[in-house]
Amino acid sequence: MTGTLADRISALLGREVRRAAKAGTSHDWTLSYAELGDGTRLFVKSLTRGSPAMGVLTAEARGLEWLGRCFGSPVITPQGWDEHLLVLPWVAEDEPSPGAAERLGRQLAGTHLTGADAFGAQWPGFIGPLPLDNTPSHDWPTFYAEQRLRPYLRQARDQGSLTPGDAREVERVVDAVARLAGGVEPPARVHGDLWNGNVLWRERDAVLIDPAAHGGHREADLAMLSLFGLPYLDRVRDAYNEVAPLSAGWRGRVALHQLHPLLVHLCLFGAAYRTTTLEAARTALRAG
Repeated sequence: MTGTLADRISALLGREVRRAAKAGTSHDWTLSYAELGDGTRLFVKSLTRGSPAMGVLTAEARGLEWLGRCFGSPVITPQGWDEHLLVLPWVAEDEPSPGAAERLGRQLAGTHLTGADAFGAQWPGFIGPLPLDNTPSHDWPTFYAEQRLRPYLRQARDQGSLTPGDAREVERVVDAVARLAGGVEPPARVHGDLWNGNVLWRERDAVLIDPAAHGGHREADLAMLSLFGLPYLDRVRDAYNEVAPLSAGWRGRVALHQLHPLLVHLCLFGAAYRTTTLEAARTALRAG
């Protein structure tokens, strides 16, 4: 934790760093750009000692490495990391295109099909700055209800983002996950925080960043892509279905899978997401 940011990156990578400059902040971490002596550009996340989100960079790096073990994985590859620094390649972004969207759909399907040993992961998780319980489980409805919905529902209620009556309405969905879940699916290797902002488009493809990676339900990644919108989402989904057709009734389960990220947003950003969360809860119950 001593020396300039450039010094710290250089020590981590074992390579000369020509310059490093802060670019802003996100949640509890600082974002920076850096350049190696050979001109290679990097993107860097850093945490200060004692940050309440300590462990978040380790979780992100381990998730990227785990997702990156899939053939043709679309995730970015970390260049180096420790508890306080995560060094990533800088991505030259381009406009999204139908061809890049179709390739992303096929790559996402392949990543999901690689699978996982269980629901959850072998490391403590984070989604944004919030802890994410990755204790392995072999029952997805229980995992989703108890480790993805109930903790954030409780926090949203306790901080006042949902009223007690709102919370009881959402809890009806939590209690009914086993009935609403559809057929049994094996654990998929999921990104876990796959919203539009975590998809970086390049000329011929797209790369994925900032995962909350774990063994999960493959419909969750696709549901989150549709929650906040993605260019050419239909192309992504159609290409995905060519490789790994979604199970019957998946459209009726989209709201169920969107409930987790919406509860997380309630915890992070407050009652602005109250109406959308309640609508998702009602839709999930009607679909079941």
